[in-house]
Amino acid sequence: MFTQDTFSFLSELEQNNDRDWFKANQGRYEDKVRTPALQLITTLAPGIQALSPRLTAVAKKVGGSLMRPQRDSRFSADKRPYKTNVGIQFRHFQGKDVHAPGLYLHIATDGCFIGAGIWHPEAQALNAIRSCMDENPNGYRKALTQLQAGGFEMEGDSLSRPPRGYDKSHALIDELKRKDFIAIKPLSQEQVLAPDFATNLLAEFEATQALMSYLCFALNLDY
Repeated sequence: MFTQDTFSFLSELEQNNDRDWFKANQGRYEDKVRTPALQLITTLAPGIQALSPRLTAVAKKVGGSLMRPQRDSRFSADKRPYKTNVGIQFRHFQGKDVHAPGLYLHIATDGCFIGAGIWHPEAQALNAIRSCMDENPNGYRKALTQLQAGGFEMEGDSLSRPPRGYDKSHALIDELKRKDFIAIKPLSQEQVLAPDFATNLLAEFEATQALMSYLCFALNLDY
């Protein structure tokens, strides 16, 4: 689905990140980036639904699983108008935006990876996850074990001090400090370009299911 032309386009976009260049190369974006991304989503949809019927896999140009190429630069010093990566998220149907629990695929010239979990949860959700970890630590530990066996690592922002209400001697204090609960596994370009990429991607997502289930349980969401 994706080809070397996908990475070539993204590389050129990095060097020419302006609206005039993108408009002149809109056809290449459609052929080499958006179309194969939508094809991948369509191919993955049955497998994503098999992982959980609560996850969405929608192959739409706008409003589906493929994240839009435009950047929101209103509150950023970086005013470049376009993202230089492909982002695909299979999020929980009860979530309204990228902060919902979900599975994620990131394709870029400077690194590709797959992810699972929840990024920047709002305060109420973050507190619910921490409370669940405190009350049900074994389930979280099992999720970490499955992730590590699958080659994933927990990443994201963390507090420098224990969150309010938790002692620094807590057995899971480093996990309780997290502000993001995201498991990441890097991919090579060769893996992305392989004919069996979709099949392999679903197999990789299998190793994240204990984490996804745990987070949804913490947030009182079906999974």
